[in-house]
Amino acid sequence: MTRREFLPSASVLTVAASAFGFSTKNAMNQNFSMHYAPHFGMFKHSAGEDLMDQLNFAADQGFTAWEDNGMKGRSTQTQERIADTMAKRNMQMGVFVAHTIFWNEPSLASGDDQHREQFLKEIEESVEVAKRVNATWMTVVPGFVDLRADMEYQTAHVIESLRRASDILEPHGLVMAIEPLNPVNHPGLFLSEIPHAYQICRSVNSPACKILNDLYHQQITEGNLIPNIDASWDEIVYFQIGDNPGRKEPTTGEINFTNVFSHIREKGFKGILGMEHGNMHPGAEGEQALIEAYRTVDGHKG
Repeated sequence: MTRREFLPSASVLTVAASAFGFSTKNAMNQNFSMHYAPHFGMFKHSAGEDLMDQLNFAADQGFTAWEDNGMKGRSTQTQERIADTMAKRNMQMGVFVAHTIFWNEPSLASGDDQHREQFLKEIEESVEVAKRVNATWMTVVPGFVDLRADMEYQTAHVIESLRRASDILEPHGLVMAIEPLNPVNHPGLFLSEIPHAYQICRSVNSPACKILNDLYHQQITEGNLIPNIDASWDEIVYFQIGDNPGRKEPTTGEINFTNVFSHIREKGFKGILGMEHGNMHPGAEGEQALIEAYRTVDGHKG
């Protein structure tokens, strides 16, 4: 379904809304209370394969942000079209992945100069992408653990790389969000826990190096979500979402997202919460169920 094909449905909705005495905005386009960010493919059955149609569909549902891990791999023309569409719909750009992640061998943790220089080069390239798509944040995963070295040495190596990357990003007002990943889905990675990420960010001591708290990963790794949010709050710049088990939308697993989102909102978080998960149910019906799940857990009426 293209956006042009979707518009008649919107017209039908407008008539129905008028008949029952409520506005089209409330029926179709009421914004969420926080900046939840879907990704490409999440609404493809409702909006079609065209990326701009997917963005417009999400905006029509009240989403005010977007994220795209693979943004760096898209053509310059596509990046510019995405940025233009998002600007027209008043949507914020969330994270994209800034560098090559080494899933099976040490990189930043090793202290190897070649790995560090490759990382810094990719950070420099990410500056241009961020400018092009109006992004502020980019994801950084330090990579695989170095089994030959003590964790303290590895941490020092990672801190040094992130300090040098911060020197690149700070003048542009850009931020790398370092993301701990759970050891069940991603065994052997250097960074898995929020306290370790907190220690690293405090040591880097730069506004360009903060934490991406992925609630799905942290529910698996350590649980205790709200206390860990509070303990590391000063260093958190971005959240990602996924229920556990299954890594699908909220309400499909064990996490009480209503309480977690309420807590984050009450602490004054104004940033983006990336919807980095799959859809529980297939097709357009599953996509509508996902949207309704977010309406349920968003829970904010004011």
